[in-house]
Amino acid sequence: MYSVSSWTKAAAATFGDPVLPELFKAQVQQFNFIGRLAADSLWIEVTWAKHGAIAFRAAYAPGGGLQMDGCHDEDGKFIIRLRSVIGEFEVTVAVIEGSLPILHYTTTLAPSADMTVPFWPRDILIPGKKADPENTEGEVFVKQLGTRSGHLYFKINKPEPLAVFYLQNLTALGDYCQLTQTSAGDTVGGEWPELGFSLPPAINNPLPAGKATIINDAYVAISTDIAKTEAGLTQQLFNMLAELYLQLPKPGTSYRNWPEILDKGLNDLLNSPGCWSQVGKDHYFNAYFCDFKTPPEIMVQLAVLLPLIDYKEWNGQELDVINTIKAGLPAFYNEKLKTVMRWHPKVADQLEEEEEQKKPMIMDSWYLHHPLLNLSRLALKGDEEAKQLFLDSLDFSIKVAHQFNYNWPVFYKMDTLEIVKAETAEGAGGEHDVPGLYAHVMLQAYELTGEKRYLAEAEKSAKKLSGLGFNLMYQANNTAFSAGALLRLFKVTGNNEYLDLSYLCLANIFKNVRLWDINYGYMKAVPGFFALYPLNDAPYTAVYEEQEVFCALHDYLRHAEGLDILPSVRLLVAEYIKYLVERAAYYYPPMLQKEMLQEKPKIGEVAPDLYIALEDLQDGWQKSGQVGQEVYGAGNAFGILPRHYMQVAGEEFMIFCDYPVNGFTATKKKPVTFQLAGDGRTEGRVIIVKTGRKKLPQFKVNTGRSTDLLKGKPITGGHVEYVLAGNQKIKIDW
Repeated sequence: MYSVSSWTKAAAATFGDPVLPELFKAQVQQFNFIGRLAADSLWIEVTWAKHGAIAFRAAYAPGGGLQMDGCHDEDGKFIIRLRSVIGEFEVTVAVIEGSLPILHYTTTLAPSADMTVPFWPRDILIPGKKADPENTEGEVFVKQLGTRSGHLYFKINKPEPLAVFYLQNLTALGDYCQLTQTSAGDTVGGEWPELGFSLPPAINNPLPAGKATIINDAYVAISTDIAKTEAGLTQQLFNMLAELYLQLPKPGTSYRNWPEILDKGLNDLLNSPGCWSQVGKDHYFNAYFCDFKTPPEIMVQLAVLLPLIDYKEWNGQELDVINTIKAGLPAFYNEKLKTVMRWHPKVADQLEEEEEQKKPMIMDSWYLHHPLLNLSRLALKGDEEAKQLFLDSLDFSIKVAHQFNYNWPVFYKMDTLEIVKAETAEGAGGEHDVPGLYAHVMLQAYELTGEKRYLAEAEKSAKKLSGLGFNLMYQANNTAFSAGALLRLFKVTGNNEYLDLSYLCLANIFKNVRLWDINYGYMKAVPGFFALYPLNDAPYTAVYEEQEVFCALHDYLRHAEGLDILPSVRLLVAEYIKYLVERAAYYYPPMLQKEMLQEKPKIGEVAPDLYIALEDLQDGWQKSGQVGQEVYGAGNAFGILPRHYMQVAGEEFMIFCDYPVNGFTATKKKPVTFQLAGDGRTEGRVIIVKTGRKKLPQFKVNTGRSTDLLKGKPITGGHVEYVLAGNQKIKIDW
């Protein structure tokens, strides 16, 4: 038995009226979709089975008096016009038949007078048997937090089972938020049984009279197949989200000149004194621009070094900065503890201890494993010094894992292993994704040495992720690394449990994205669709975590080649990568309006003219760069270029693809072929990028599905663009 508000009790009583007017009706599979007009609301009632019913409030008029001006069917959509004392509504309703029934409704309101909105009820109602919502039962698995996607994944257990994935297209709320100076954050959620979307309250800035403004744009997928296991819930989340994603209006993408951005970023990284500190004869990157108070961190050095090496391997040019960084790494090793440390030991005593983890011997759990992961990558590339640092630190890492039984706290002391902070919040547990990160480190050790004890460690740790559900993620990049580790464990062992856990890690990533554009306030002109938040409760998106997730997802697709993984996973991973390549340029201050930049950040300084990425992009009503300019986010461009630009030997052009690809080899042989990842129902772009003065040759481009040549479109810069469906082979000849 649940307690309900007077609003819900009154709304549910509406459905006890046997003569509630029926405006329209549609049927898909076993579901009936019925439009019903009550005194104060237009409801879309969905019924199935004997007592199954859920209703969606598409229009609301406080105080009642809602009257119909017309209802007609137009191109398979129902158009309903309503009037009330507060203004005129137009509601468009579409019922889409596919692998899952999908309901889409959009509502506009033209107020009769300048109108404030002190309260607006949520738009989902489970009436219950005999119109009694108190006797319903259900579970909410995922709901919006902050400015993440306006999503809600839940199931009804009583009176009749139903799985529901609700997605509010918050991009469409841009005009409302701009006019009322409100945020679309925390607008989708609620507590059972009062769920759904509620307009953000607008007290000081009213909606202007007569201006038709979208106030709701909802997509809903439903299924009577009820998942009963963690793996089942994960797969259902992906499948329902992918179906809604295909229906969701998505912004177009445009080409960003990443070679030019990289050159500017590399120049500013190397030549800006605010990026560097010195300890003895060695030079180190600061974590933040002009942050000279904080001692060098090994994580920061390696987070920049690995993308620089990716870039060097791609273009074949030597970078002196690589040797500069490598020269300073051995100083982080503590001979007494037999491990690398977070802070440079020689200057760790300079920490000001203004935060609880900024003390010489305090370790944030993931900070131990992240550098080890990057050292192992260097070792596997043949770097002997990195290999020695990695292998010499492994026993300490294993000792810590055993101390905490593979359940890591937030902070602990390196010398005593005393727990300093056990939980992220009361009752929430520690850093839940560290078992996956540790498993990744152990798999790297196994690959490097062939010792099976490391594989055994990886398996013991990986199993600790089971049962965490959609609360697994602590930090996005580490959760993405965990997903890759679990997929590799599946390939090594053949145990399907690890494949399911890899999906669970990815689900925690996609729960934490923003499938809408903040097109109001400072962010109105900044592309932000499909952005990812670094932590479960972070109020902003962050360049470093996004760049590492981007690389980790590329690796995931590479390891998944030849495997029968979920099509919905392939689709969403490829789409995240595509949109990051388009929007990541906007982490650089020169791409933004200066008025949207924080003048005095929390750490260091913000230099608006430097291509040193901001850590944070905020909601539209907040200035960005509040944390600072993140030097260790420099891997952004160096990660993108080698993965999305394909060089052709001896030619004055490159081939760019915003989708992840595989199978490309840069040789002098023609034609060039490669495979686009993703799904055939989505699109990516391939661009022939002119790099020299010579005129581009005539290209012959076709797909593995057709011998017909595709027509390219000239774009700015002398390049040629082709828009192609995902998941197909491309052949380019000239």
